[in-house]
Amino acid sequence: MNKSSIFISDRQIGINHPPFIIAEMSGNHNQSLERALEIVEAAAKTGAHGLKLQTYTADTMTLDIKQGEFFIDDSNSLWYGHSLYELYQQAHTPWEWHEPILKRCQELGIIGFSTPFDATAVDFLESLDVPCYKIASFENTDLPLIRKVASTGKPLIISTGMATVAELDETVRTAREAGCQDIILLKCTSTYPATPENTNLLTIPHLQELFNVQVGLSDHTMGIGAAIASVALGATVIEKHFTLRRADGGVDSAFSMEPEEMGQLVVESERAWQALGQVQYGSTEAEKVSKIFRRSLYVAKDMKAGDVLTTENVRAIRPGLGLPPKYLESLLGLTVKKDIKGGTPLSFELLK
Repeated sequence: MNKSSIFISDRQIGINHPPFIIAEMSGNHNQSLERALEIVEAAAKTGAHGLKLQTYTADTMTLDIKQGEFFIDDSNSLWYGHSLYELYQQAHTPWEWHEPILKRCQELGIIGFSTPFDATAVDFLESLDVPCYKIASFENTDLPLIRKVASTGKPLIISTGMATVAELDETVRTAREAGCQDIILLKCTSTYPATPENTNLLTIPHLQELFNVQVGLSDHTMGIGAAIASVALGATVIEKHFTLRRADGGVDSAFSMEPEEMGQLVVESERAWQALGQVQYGSTEAEKVSKIFRRSLYVAKDMKAGDVLTTENVRAIRPGLGLPPKYLESLLGLTVKKDIKGGTPLSFELLK
């Protein structure tokens, strides 16, 4: 099942290709379509390959209740003091915005798609012919939703935040049985922001082995360190929240990347992927010209025919045109056949 590459639109994703970088808009449009379109343009300029929306309404997410478990009273939460309903009202992307946003993505050569949160969102996104789907961590156990999305037959990216191995097994089995074979799991830590200590990137190759799928990273840490490290462990997709300026505020702005940072991620993740290469010993083609800078044995002083090699007249120095230094001890005490000028690389032909 773990295909060497999966196509999303015209983009190939896999270990033989640079990581697919997704800029997650989420609610960072701050309820402005103009700002949403600016985010698309900024993401395209950074070189990001995908731009992801979220498709829901407050009513499809929760109930309009402002007390009990429907109210966020954790003072450590970014969303303290709001009800869930108010949060989703503020964060949702109006459905009538989707078409102009996705159209702008297409115009700028960035792949636009979305995370649906219920069946109505899937039907709506199908009407817009999105090329793939993303399932959020909080929905990765919603098997009816997984089944609905998978039945489209389009590639499915699933965040794994909080899910046990057993839950992920149910999710992957459900997706495959419903007709989706192009599955990418994203290692995810569902805290906002996340800390490097809680990121556990070593889970990436374990997920690959367990489920025989491509694996990436949905990253809520600050900076690009965790994301770059994930590439070395086989991540083929990296998703980061994206905003124009964190200082502008918004529901996800505190842990979102700004354009300059996203640009660094695009460049450095590709460099990390290129650097993986293959198992290699000896000189690469590019290194061959550097061999001259190795140490080798040189005659350090003028010598007459019959003179004896000593540590005074033979030295291991740069450049590397003489015999390797490993021969030095065995050559001491031998005599030279002819006169030799200092600065001559030592060779067996010069010795008796």
